[in-house]
Amino acid sequence: MLWGRLSAFGLAIAVFVALIDQASKFWLLYGFDLRSRGVVTLTPFFDLVLQWNTGISYGLFPQDGTFGKWALLVLTAVAVVLLWIWLSRAGSHLTALALGLIIGGALGNAVDRVHWPGVMDFALFHIRVGGNRYDWYVFNLADAAIVAGVIGLLCETFVGNRAAKAPRS
Repeated sequence: MLWGRLSAFGLAIAVFVALIDQASKFWLLYGFDLRSRGVVTLTPFFDLVLQWNTGISYGLFPQDGTFGKWALLVLTAVAVVLLWIWLSRAGSHLTALALGLIIGGALGNAVDRVHWPGVMDFALFHIRVGGNRYDWYVFNLADAAIVAGVIGLLCETFVGNRAAKAPRS
């Protein structure tokens, strides 16, 4: 069964996340022209900066070749299918929301891999302590949605009435 009681809700969340993610990236590239601006300081702790991530999370396992790019896309597709199966069996709105966020984030980043040199990351948080600056990883809205989805699943597991467990075959 690939459609459950909360599948439409999760799908709507996933589509919304993927669309907002792509819209933000296109606007930053073509409307705001982040490519030519370099680092744009918005606050003392947040900058916009263009970075292409050819690997997985946090730039791990960078893939510059065609084979690596397609291998990451296949891995993403498999993950989305498995998450969709989980979504079809979701028993709570929080689980469906969390899975929709993760699926939408994965799809948003997958779209990047198809038409750009990698995943477009642009958000950089940093702090200064003494004379040292500490940077967080550069990320995008899809990445933030994935993290929020994982947090939602953890909350459901540890705080919710029903544990957000992956379905058993």
